[in-house]
Amino acid sequence: MKKQSWYLVGLAVALVATSAFLYLAHYAIFRDAHHIYIYLMGDLAFLSIEVLVVTVIVDRLLSGRDKRMTLEKLNMVIGAFFSEVGTELLRRLCEADPDSEGKRGDLDVDGTWSDREFRAMRAEFESEEFKVDSRQVNLYSLRDLLVRNRDFLVRLLENPLLLEHAIFTDLLWAVFHLTEELESRASLDSLKPGDMDHLAGDMSRAYGLLAREWLDYMVHLRANYPYLYSLAMRLNPFDPDARAEIA
Repeated sequence: MKKQSWYLVGLAVALVATSAFLYLAHYAIFRDAHHIYIYLMGDLAFLSIEVLVVTVIVDRLLSGRDKRMTLEKLNMVIGAFFSEVGTELLRRLCEADPDSEGKRGDLDVDGTWSDREFRAMRAEFESEEFKVDSRQVNLYSLRDLLVRNRDFLVRLLENPLLLEHAIFTDLLWAVFHLTEELESRASLDSLKPGDMDHLAGDMSRAYGLLAREWLDYMVHLRANYPYLYSLAMRLNPFDPDARAEIA
């Protein structure tokens, strides 16, 4: 950082010196200071407009385009996550939710859902309680699912695009932590109540983050990729009867 600062200072000095040298050369050749002052004042007067155009308008346009491209790439990463592990994990956690029936009714997403309905459900999710009864989960099967995809999750965590999406980063950490918790136990049989409650807390944390991220991802698919949205609706993890086949 310090080296870069000195480089910028040196560049500024060099540019000013070059400008001064050219003005002096102009005066030495033409001996017309009046002409120099006229153009100098004109350039200074136009400088503020140039700053407005270059640093405000153009910079914001380019930044907006770069941000859209970054978000598009990030949504591709999120899509890969749900395709590989997220949708299946969400389905299993939902099955162990004591209030799964209520959530299934609320999240009967289909092609008729509007942006308003998605926004209303997302706002409701902020105060929604996501609980998992760990005693209703096949811990061995869940552990196998997560361990099998651990390398994939690690690669996602290494992706620099996650700096643009703190919520998805939190989701990955929650899933990765649940993986470690399950894998660290020598046996998942006959766990003590305190241990089961601890796992239930880890599952509930991942469950809530998964559900919210899934809903946001559905909004993205609906707006940009209708064909992917169609498949995602048919594979709704909150629907126990979900099938890819079209009736």
